[in-house]
Amino acid sequence: MFRSRQAAPGRLRMARLGGAAITIALALSGCGQSGEASAGSYGFPQVAQDDNAGITVWVDADRAAAVDAFKKANPGVKIESVTYDGSANGSNSFRTKMQLFDRAGSGWPDVVFSTQNNDAAWASQSTNGKQAFAATLDQGLVAKETLTNFTAGALNPCTVGGKVYCLRNDLAQVVLWYDRALLQQFGYALPTTWEEYQALGERVAREHPGYIVGTVGDAWTPEVFFWGSKCRANGITGPKSVTVDTGSTECKRAAAMLDVLIKNGTTPSVSVFTPEFVKTYAGKVLMAPGPAWFSGAIFNNPQSLNVAKGELGVAAPLPWRGEEAVTGNVGGGTWFISSHSKNLKAAAKFAEFVTTADDYQVNLAPGYPAYAPAADKWIKKQESSGYYATDLQPLIKAGTQIWSGWGSGIFSQEAIWAKTVTPAIAGGKSLVGLLPEWQTAIKNQAQVDGYTVT
Repeated sequence: MFRSRQAAPGRLRMARLGGAAITIALALSGCGQSGEASAGSYGFPQVAQDDNAGITVWVDADRAAAVDAFKKANPGVKIESVTYDGSANGSNSFRTKMQLFDRAGSGWPDVVFSTQNNDAAWASQSTNGKQAFAATLDQGLVAKETLTNFTAGALNPCTVGGKVYCLRNDLAQVVLWYDRALLQQFGYALPTTWEEYQALGERVAREHPGYIVGTVGDAWTPEVFFWGSKCRANGITGPKSVTVDTGSTECKRAAAMLDVLIKNGTTPSVSVFTPEFVKTYAGKVLMAPGPAWFSGAIFNNPQSLNVAKGELGVAAPLPWRGEEAVTGNVGGGTWFISSHSKNLKAAAKFAEFVTTADDYQVNLAPGYPAYAPAADKWIKKQESSGYYATDLQPLIKAGTQIWSGWGSGIFSQEAIWAKTVTPAIAGGKSLVGLLPEWQTAIKNQAQVDGYTVT
């Protein structure tokens, strides 16, 4: 799927890619299939290279700052940017647009940002005789040292058949965000297991109705609660094979817990990116399991909850009693270099800059960098701001606790959930009762995309 899923902050903010934008991309990035050689030094066929050619990059609205930072640091590189929705919510716009350019034989952008972690599954593959869109990065195009400096496991969604096809922008590991002032005011102890979390939610409903401990109104809900419960709903076991078992104990326990908390009002089915959420729950979010990017996108955001300085704390991912904690990953964002680029040197320079350079990842990026050296500096910078009520060390550990049993297939789990489960929850249906329907929806979509489903 997904889901740095931040997305990353703003993964749900959609910017239309209109005809004018497509025209720009066609004009600035076009290169025909006919000019491609039979082999290339980086492990894929390349067109004739021109180090003076400009590059076109596609970004969502929240990555505009990355483009600006690159331009400032590299004034000699000619670059044009096109804003699109970043394939947010599983819109699949990235893949759809590249298929159009494949048919036209031209128009591919040089670099593309996606909010999704499942794009390498298709972008690395040649289909209908057309060259795969994604350039192979670990055959010399990107330095080996750069790749090894990413947090362990960060490039797993980018790796297909043992080769790396994209760079992660940020990690979106799930932690437990909480309002320390409210906890102290109500006299509540911070939960240390999911069982304690449910018990606290039940107590909040009785003693402080209107306050909440989480939400289930967004498409990434399964990545927070079900992935973190080791629910085998998305077990990608091969390039075209997936295991789906939403009837497992791990899936049922997460669903049963949420049924209780949804019913008592402490985990409402409202998207955190809606005016309704801000109007109803500003000042009333006791805690919320959520990705690293929640800090800047939701809590420390004047346009959202705007939690006051010194109140927001962060705790480690919650385990189920008797188990080691694991976490889901809600987006994170990926950068792809086009195999059709006429200036691979500049394209690689851009992709490496926006994922590794302090000028963007430390100084401007709102989310936890996937590049480990930048992540260390980012944590220190965030802590030095004095905004948080606690240190941010739980984010570092959680970055290594993302459960590997939830894979990155072509199909979007977020799109499936949003279509199948979200409306049913809003309609009052039980999540436990919806598990078979969710499984059928996953199976059907996976089969449409050519997967063998177990």
